[in-house]
Parts: sequence; structure tokens; C-alpha cells
Amino acid sequence: MITSRRTAVAALVGLLLLSACGSDAPRTLSGYELSPAPSVADRSLPDASSGNADFAFKASAGKVLIVYFGYMSCPDICPTTLAEVKQALNKLGGKADRVELAMITVDPGRDTGDGLTQYVHGFIPNAHALRTDDADALESAAKAFGASFSVTKKADGTIEVSHSAAMYVVDSTGTVILTWPFGIKAAALADDLRILLDRSPS
Repeated sequence: MITSRRTAVAALVGLLLLSACGSDAPRTLSGYELSPAPSVADRSLPDASSGNADFAFKASAGKVLIVYFGYMSCPDICPTTLAEVKQALNKLGGKADRVELAMITVDPGRDTGDGLTQYVHGFIPNAHALRTDDADALESAAKAFGASFSVTKKADGTIEVSHSAAMYVVDSTGTVILTWPFGIKAAALADDLRILLDRSPS
């Protein structure tokens, strides 16, 4: 009798496990979605990697656009973030072609257009290197995303830069559909991108 009960329990557990594995439970995102979702559709900046052509913050149809504010001399946060994105894109395989990335320098006084382009392309070829000398335009773009930064010059002449470290995912309408705080690893980034790409018709 005891053996029969154990067999029945084992069978029930196995059935539940199979049911869970085959369920259509919604996948969860590691980033967070704001409500209402911010729109950056009316913002744009020069793309140094494309002859300073005006770059609007909208993904191409069927794609998503990752936007990041940083600077070339950043000792740790920026290179770590871009390296994680690079690994995430490698994990996506063919779907990586549907992901665009734009890095905006918050330190245009030192980051030249050519230098920024080489820096970003060192991580992600064909990424967009956005740079402007218009302080108001840069501040306006950052504010639209909810990003912040400051660049100050000390008495000894050294430059000190601070900036928020989030990344933003924008769809083809210019809506910020996801925000990633600093520290999310490549595997989680890739999982989130798969979910978002599944939502976007190719």
C-alpha cells in the first residue's frame, strides 16, 4: 500500500513538473518598465559615426535601440557595460542584427567624434557614436531619458565626470520600453532582448 502511494505521488510530481516545463507562463524581464513609458521621439543628436548626421532616438522597424550615456575616459562603468552588451549580442545569434546601440558622450570637451566612434566600435561594430557641443541639446536628451551627468574642472585642472549608469531600450515609436540599471549581466540582457524582440514584429 505504501509503495503504491509513493508511486502515485511520484507520478503526480512528474506530471506537475512536465506541466510547468510546458506552460506558457509569461517570461519576466530583468529590467524595469516605467508607466507611463517615456517618449524620446522628439529628441535627436549628431551621429559622429555617420558624418554627424542627425540621429533620432527611434529604433528601425522591427528592431530595438539601446541608448547609453557615458564617456571614453570612464575607468570602469562604461567599459564594463559595453562589454556586457557585446556578450549579450553574441548570445542572441542571428537576432543580434535586430539590436542597435547608441552611446552618447557626456564629456564632449574631451571625446572627439573620431575617438568616440573608434571607442564604441571597439565593443560593438556599427554602433552609433553620438556627440554634441550644444550643452542644452545634451542636457535635454539626458532629461528625456531620465539620465543625469556632471562634468566639473578641479582647481588643479583635472576633469571630474559623474553620470548615471542605466541603459535604455527604445522601440520604433521612440518610446523607452525598458530601463536596465547598472550591473545586469549579459545573460539577463540577452533574455530581455529576446522578449522585447518577440514583441516587435520583424
